[in-house]
This record gives sequence, structure tokens and C-alpha cells, in this order.
Amino acid sequence: MGRPPASFDRIPRLGTPSSRPPETSPARRRPGPTFTLPELREAVDAGLIDTVLLALPSLQGQLKGKRFGARHFVDRVAAGGAEMCKYILATDIDMTPHDGFDLTSWDSGYEDVAVIPDFTTLRRLPWMPRTVLVLGDAAGPGDEPLEVAPRQVLRDQLTQLASHGLHAQVGLETEFMLYQGTYSKTTRIGAGGLVPVAEDNLDYALDHPPRMDRYFRRLQGALANAGMPVEAVKTEGAPGQVEITFPYGGALPACDRHLVFKHAVRTLATRSGMTATFMASPETGMASGLHLHISLTRKGNVVIPTPDGELSAIGQQAIAGLLEGLPGLAPLYAPNVNSYKRYVPGSFAPTRMAWGYDNRTCAVRVVGHSDSLRLEIRLPGADANPYLAVAAALAAIAHGIDQSLSPLPACGSNGYRAMDAPAVPLTLEQARSTFRHSPIAQAAFGKETVEHYAHLAQLELDHQRAQVTDAEQKRWFTRA
Repeated sequence: MGRPPASFDRIPRLGTPSSRPPETSPARRRPGPTFTLPELREAVDAGLIDTVLLALPSLQGQLKGKRFGARHFVDRVAAGGAEMCKYILATDIDMTPHDGFDLTSWDSGYEDVAVIPDFTTLRRLPWMPRTVLVLGDAAGPGDEPLEVAPRQVLRDQLTQLASHGLHAQVGLETEFMLYQGTYSKTTRIGAGGLVPVAEDNLDYALDHPPRMDRYFRRLQGALANAGMPVEAVKTEGAPGQVEITFPYGGALPACDRHLVFKHAVRTLATRSGMTATFMASPETGMASGLHLHISLTRKGNVVIPTPDGELSAIGQQAIAGLLEGLPGLAPLYAPNVNSYKRYVPGSFAPTRMAWGYDNRTCAVRVVGHSDSLRLEIRLPGADANPYLAVAAALAAIAHGIDQSLSPLPACGSNGYRAMDAPAVPLTLEQARSTFRHSPIAQAAFGKETVEHYAHLAQLELDHQRAQVTDAEQKRWFTRA
């Protein structure tokens, strides 16, 4: 992870006049990776763009929305947004309607919600010809934002942090698995079905199989052409596992880009005859994380390190807040039953709420040097909704600063054996109960949002409880 800039507020956004030199008429050039709305109109007039995807990030961090003809979008939708069923923000991963959400239900008729385009997110999708994507925000009566929408959940935490005069810079580092072949509901994972594209541990390898090398090149090129150049690509410890890191930037844009990145990963994998998964633990013994690298600035100056590069008082308060607050916020960064199967000793996922300097066995790792000193939160799995995971981390950091907390001594050895540190939640059921009753969760997110995401966790528990798994059959079929 590279050094964060002094202040992301000073970085000109791609697509603004300050970041783009004079060019010829858009009608005579290829569209750039990002657009302003006037530039999109010109590209549509020139026939260079014919499709606009308007997406509302779902509770699970997926892109949900509508595909518009570009002309209709710029003439009609751009000014006032579009209507979509509100259940995008009140349903499980299968898009199955369920009672129990206050936001919308069968009783209310599953009404529409306005989705207002955020044109700062407008970008070309090179893996979809002549297509651009723009993310939207859900607005209720009077154009008030819906508080349970993931982008708004994160915005609220950024506002809370700003009340301390602080701004967050975020770099996301995510892992995923690549399997040979195309997945379907009847596909077996493992021997006799989908298997990883590599047979061996290729951690830090530079001699990748040709198939992986072609995929990496295609993915890197597509992301760069979408205005999202990667910082680094590496193969990880599990066969077929890949890690991608992105440069630092603002928290909300980092999460916006992460959803677009996952769309590219899946689309290009399918076209290459492979399947990509962001499950936290797709197979026993495999674990993929979404590590959050967070730096804080005040008036453009980094504040986690002191001027001489040591951990500052604010840095210590932030760590203490993370260690105290994150166990009660787990459904926001570990949302599924499978998420908790990643937390096992020796997996490089934490099992204890310990912190340490450059210690990958801890939940919070202090990493970097001098003014790049930052916090890496290693709890979220690859399945986490990035908006919610970052929001949870920032809420915990704000709690530590509010209360002027001090952390336990840094762990200088094996964090899996740090018995003086609290354990990471072991199950979604435990995490849900703790989340509902957490004073930190209630203060940071409000009762309505806490109950909304607690109910989402309950739907996952209910679904899992009714399913007979392959593991149960294998263990008990002839023994019961």
C-alpha cells in the first residue's frame, strides 16, 4: 500500500477541468474513463455512448439498478433520477421479499424510492461496449436520504468524524478466488467440480500460469481504462487466490470504486471461462479478506503519526476505539454465516482483538513508516459491503477519540495466543445479538439502522438453519 497523499481533499477529481488538459471536441475523441454530465451529453450526441447503468448499491454491496438508453437518460433521467422498488434496500441476497423490515414490506406494498444519480461517480465500463455507470442515492419524501442505504451509512460516519476536524483516507486491499469453469447452482466446488485455476501456493509468485497472466493483464487494463488503476496485483497463499490493492483516496470514492472493481472481476472471469468468488471462506481452510487501510488527516496533515513518525495520541485512541467498538459492530463487516469461518488460528484472519506493529496476526495492524503510518483493519472478509465495513471502522475510531481511550499494550508476538485480548465474535448469531445491544452501535448508527441490519443478519441465520449441508451429510449420513 503506497503512501497516502497529504490530503485527499486537494486531489482533483478525474473528469473536472482542473485535472484535464484542453482537448479536441468530444465528438472527435474516444470517451475518457470518467465524465461530467455535459461531457456525457456530448458523447451521446456523438454516438460514442449508447447505454447508461444507474445503480443503487444494495445492503450486500452489489450493484442493483436499471439499464437506460443513453439518449433517454440524458434527456429525462439525469435531471430527476429514476424510481426503483424500495426492496433493493430491504431484501436478502436472493432478492426474496421478507417481512420484518420497517423500511418497506408487503403491508406497505413495496413502494418505489427515488434514486438520484451522483454524477461524481460517472465512469465508462470498458468491459461493456459504449456503456457508462453512475451510482445513485436513495431519497425519501422531500429528497431526504434514506439512512439505511449503505452509501448514506458511510456518509453519516464521515460527518461524525468531521466534527472532530478529521477526514479519513482509505485504501482497500481485497482478496478473491479464481476457479476454472463456470459456476451454476448445481456445480460442485472442489474435487469433481470447480477447482482453483492454480494447483499450488503461488504467494508472491511472478511465474503465473498463462491463463492467470492473461486474466491479470485484461483486468488491469480494464480497470485503468475505467479510471481505476490498481496499485498492485499479487497471487496469494491459497491456490487460485488473488490480492488487489488500490491507491489511497477518499472513503466514499474508494468504496464506490470497489463495487465497480468487483463487477469487472466477475465479468472478465466469466468471459475467460473462470468463476471469481468473494466468499470469505469458499472452502475449508481458505480465507479471503478485505483489509481496510485507514489514515486520518486534519487540515491536510496526517495525524496518526507524530511529526517524528511515532504513533500519536489520536492514533492510540483510534486503535483503542477499534478494539473496543468493532466486536459489537460485526454484522457490518462480517455479514454472513460463512464470514465467521474465516476467523481461525493460522489463517491470517484475526481471532483476538489485539493490535501490533506490522503484525499480521492482529485485528489491527499498525503499518507504514514516517508520515505513511496508518491502521490496517484485518477483520472484514472479502464478502463485506465496503461502505458498511468502513463505516463500522470509522464509528469505532470516533468512539475511541470521543472517550480518549487507551489501548492495551501492543502485541509483539503471536496474536492468536493473546488471551488477554477479547475474542473476535465466533458466529453471526452471537454477533447479531451483540450488535443489537451495543451502545456504540446505537450511538453511531441509530436504532432504525441497527435494527435494519440486525434483521438482515437474522434472515441469513434463518436461511442457514433450514439447510442441510454437504458437510453434515458427509459426517452423519451412515453414522446417525
